[in-house]
Amino acid sequence: MAMVQPLPADPTLDEIRAALAPLIADTAAFDGFSQAALTDAAQRLGVDADVARLAFPGGGRDMIDAWFAAIDAAMADRWPAEALATLKIRERITTLVEARIDLLAPNRESLRRALALLALPTNAPHAAKLGWRAADLMWRLAGDTATDFNHYSKRTILAAVYGSTMAVFLNDESEDFTETRAFLARRIEQVMHFESWKHRRAARSIERPSLARFVGRLRYPGR
Repeated sequence: MAMVQPLPADPTLDEIRAALAPLIADTAAFDGFSQAALTDAAQRLGVDADVARLAFPGGGRDMIDAWFAAIDAAMADRWPAEALATLKIRERITTLVEARIDLLAPNRESLRRALALLALPTNAPHAAKLGWRAADLMWRLAGDTATDFNHYSKRTILAAVYGSTMAVFLNDESEDFTETRAFLARRIEQVMHFESWKHRRAARSIERPSLARFVGRLRYPGR
């Protein structure tokens, strides 16, 4: 169960939202991301229920967004970029995803409720945004500075790996989620093989003779 963090004397809605999110997740296992869960969290935090509702104008979807943002922040606190710098890239990504597993483990049923709500067709764009946000943060913590097409491909692939890992995690009854961790290791290994193949293919493309250049030389021979 999340600990109740005291609020400052005159909190903003953002501060209220951040403080309420983990408390909502505690109750969401039973009530879903609902007004009942929000009311319970507000009572625990000592916040007026009407003010709490103002902090989540989008209802359950906003509650999930705030909870996932809290997981993002906790992951970054646990594994800042400087702590990951000595690891290989695949180890950095594995470490970050496993940190999320550990952080989500106490509220696995709430995660199931959250993903079920995000799976609704009307919430699909928001679900994609949250997946991208998590993948982007993990890559930035891992030290990625790509700004070209790789920036987008890396995050798209990691979001897919993370999503499939969470699907395994929800039904994993092994000790310390060893099955989930093994699945994650296999998926990352597959991604690394793909990246290696992509780099080799790009290198061969650079080295391959250009037919256009060859024809051009026939037509305009050098002097």
